[in-house]
Amino acid sequence: MPWESSNAVASPRGKGYNFSVDNIAETKLRLLFAREEIARTVDRLASEISRDYLDKAPLLIGVLTGSFIFLADLARHLDFPLEIDFVGLSSYGRGTESMGKVKMERALHTSITGRDVLVVEDIVDTGLTTSYLLDYLRRKKPASLKLCALADKPSRRQIPVTIDYLGFTVPDEFLVGYGLDCDQKFRNLPDISYFEEV
Repeated sequence: MPWESSNAVASPRGKGYNFSVDNIAETKLRLLFAREEIARTVDRLASEISRDYLDKAPLLIGVLTGSFIFLADLARHLDFPLEIDFVGLSSYGRGTESMGKVKMERALHTSITGRDVLVVEDIVDTGLTTSYLLDYLRRKKPASLKLCALADKPSRRQIPVTIDYLGFTVPDEFLVGYGLDCDQKFRNLPDISYFEEV
């Protein structure tokens, strides 16, 4: 979920987040999901996925860059054969407003024809990027295609998206941590937080 690099970052649709990203130490964050709750949620999702994929050896496709921590934790909970690949997409560029057009920045390296595929996303927001990716993958004729998302922000949805495995439904706040970023910062935070409005 890339965002504009500036001193004051405004969220989509005009909701203001008046914080400075120049001095991270002074940035005020409010906890949304603690690492323990995230761990329990990842464990739950892994159990649901294991039930459905135990005899299928699926390909997990992580959406860069936000999903990498979530995907790594999730994959370690899955005790059946699987493969992992990544795609890179962008619809925001470095701005705060979706451009409405999705760009493929890193193409899939693995053939998925006839395979069971599970897309792993950090967050589904407007649905533009996720819908584009799912359509792209369907054209490659996988045996099955499902979506696992750590977080869903339905208040921002522009295009319907079906999430087969969902961690959290989240409010329309500017989230960081556990892979989610603000101008590439905060991804390494172990909890998921949001910026406090001032």
